[in-house]
Parts: sequence; structure tokens; C-alpha cells
Amino acid sequence: PPRSTQSRSSAASDVYKRQDDSVTRVIQKEEYILRRSRGYVPTPVNLGRSYDDCVLAVGGQQKNTFCLTRGAEAFVSHHVGDVENVAAEDAFRQGVEDLSRLLDIRPSLAAADLHPDYFPTRYAEGLGIPVVRVQHHHAHVASVLADVGRHDVVIGVAFDGAGWGDDGAVWGGEVLVADRAHYRRAAHLRYVPLPGGDRASREGWRMALAWLFATFGEAGLTMLPESEETSTATFNLVKQSLVRGVAPSTSSMGRLFDAVAALAGVRSHSRYEGQAAVELEQLASPDEERAYDFALAGNDPLIIDAAPAIRAVCGDRERGVPAEAIAARFHYGVARVIVDVAVRLREEGASPTVALGGGCFQNVRLLTTSARLLESAGFEVLIHSQVPPNDGGLSLGQAAVA
Repeated sequence: PPRSTQSRSSAASDVYKRQDDSVTRVIQKEEYILRRSRGYVPTPVNLGRSYDDCVLAVGGQQKNTFCLTRGAEAFVSHHVGDVENVAAEDAFRQGVEDLSRLLDIRPSLAAADLHPDYFPTRYAEGLGIPVVRVQHHHAHVASVLADVGRHDVVIGVAFDGAGWGDDGAVWGGEVLVADRAHYRRAAHLRYVPLPGGDRASREGWRMALAWLFATFGEAGLTMLPESEETSTATFNLVKQSLVRGVAPSTSSMGRLFDAVAALAGVRSHSRYEGQAAVELEQLASPDEERAYDFALAGNDPLIIDAAPAIRAVCGDRERGVPAEAIAARFHYGVARVIVDVAVRLREEGASPTVALGGGCFQNVRLLTTSARLLESAGFEVLIHSQVPPNDGGLSLGQAAVA
């Protein structure tokens, strides 16, 4: 029944069931979901096979969703978001309890990320049921496979900002040969320092310095001008950390995008997550046909080295090439090296099917260019359609692996 104006005002602040708006894009006339919540939950994803265990997959720390399975159905939750404070942790717990009760599911198995400090992982370990720990980028590839109903072995390209690797480094530019249950790290972006850890995701100038140092040595540390937003003391401290080798290592493709955005003069400090990469994508000229080169070295795993692209970015900037052209050449170069790696792996006996997942593939320019070049090279390309490519789809992949 209608309430009085006074009671309606006081009740409006109470949130009984949290549901963010969903966000989607249209790619080649097909829906491509970036945030799956209102209007989609709790519609299940069909896993293609029925399993005895009911799984609770708890997702990651950012863009969190969790997933409950029953038989052949996987119910990916509403968008919980970044679980980085007590209120968000409480919302996560309440969401798990509510959806479990709604669907009458009592999990007998849990799945969680490898990262030791993620709250959802600690939550899973406290449930008193067996826990399967799933490597972050394997979960991204498995999420694509579960999304499109495939069980076969594929070449899985998982490009994102950060995920805990088997070797303790921060992964993020990974090419796996994988199915839902197993994976082999077949190739990855070259390791470079990650100065400042998580701060580097908001301050792209840090990654620009890291890649300059990796490409030119100490001479590279003089090639980036100081920003008004960064103190001289901080700038010098980062330089010292690179020379002394005290920063952790990363293979992150997301951080490479940040570095190029800073070197191209697009953005060196981000006010929100992914801002530098978003602006680099928006800026990229649609008419540019050149691509920056990447080098491939080693074997098992193959190392993808962006140093030639970094040299080209610096040279173009010095010659006054517009940022629009630099952005386009970089996108095209990343897409082309994906194809080069896939061709090399196919020649070694890997699958002719490539799955594209991870947060970098929210970038439509990168996604569509990569898919087009792969298909031209004779590959079948799998992309998401029911859950996001970012960490919002991670829980589905964890559930599929478990």
C-alpha cells in the first residue's frame, strides 16, 4: 500500500537487494557485456555437462561477482564490485547467503583465486569445505570456454591488469594452451618492474619509466619529463627503485597500455581505473594502417618483448607524430603480435581456436582488430557473450575449472 511522504523518505535509504545497472556494448551486431547485473541475474549459464558437486566460486577482489553451480547450471551473481572495505565485505557475504537461499544451493566445493590477500579467497577458506585454487588467467580462459559452451583445448589469450602468477610475479599478458581443467603457460609479455605496486595502475608514468629502463637501460630514465602532478622526490625515488631492482615484476598488458599512454602524452595520472587505456583507445585514428613491432624470443614459454614498440613510440613522439597515430599503431601492433604468437603455437601443434579474455578485451578496438586478423590467418575466435571479459566473469571461469 502507498506510504505517507514522511515514511517514504525514511525508507528510501534502505537497500534490501543490491543490483547495479548492467553495462553492455554492441560488437558486430552482437551484445558484449561489460557489467552483468540488473536484468541478467540470476539467469544461468549452461555448463554443457551436469556435475555432482555444487560449487561456490568466489571471484576476485575487483569487479567481484561470485558464482553458484547446480547440475549443468552456473548462476553468476549480481555485480558486487571492488571488495576493498568492511561494507563491501559485508555486502559480499550477504549476497552469497541471499543467492544460496534463493536457489536452494548448499555448496560442497569452493573455488578461489591464488592471491593470498583477496578477501573472497579468505572467505572461501573459512567455509569448511574443500577449496580449489584457480590461477587468475586460467580462470579468464575457462570463463570464455564456459560462456560459449566449449570443452576443448584452445589457445587462450588472457590480457588484463594484474593476476597472481604461479611464480609469485604479477601476471597480465598471458597466452595459455588450456581447456577448462588444465593449462600451460605458452607465452607471456616480458617481465618488467612494477614500481609502486598497485599505484602503477593509477600513475602510468611509473610504468613508462619501467619500460624505458627495460628498453634503454639507465639512459631511458632521462627520457620521460617530470609531471606537475608528481613531486621531484617521488620521481627520483621511482628511478632509484628501478636501478636497484627492488620493485616486483609484472607481465601485465594493462600496465603496458598505461605506459604507452604516458609516453604518447595522452595521460600519466588516472582519476579512475583504466582511464589511460580508455583514452588511448578513443584517441586511436581509424585510418592508421601501420603497426609497431613486438619481438618474440625464447621457447616454452615464448617471450613477447614490447621493447621495439617502446622505441618506435619514443621515436614517433620525438618526430612530432600525432598521438592519434601512435595510439592506433600500438593497438594494431598488439593485435598483430597475438596473431604471430598464435601462428607459432599452431605450427607447434596447438589448437586452431583462440579464446580472447581478460579486462584488456573490454577495448573494442583491440578486440575487433585481433579477431579480424586471427580469422584472416585461419583461426576460429571465441569471445564472451553472456558474462564480462573482465574480472566480472572470473567466477564463472573458476567454477568451470573446479
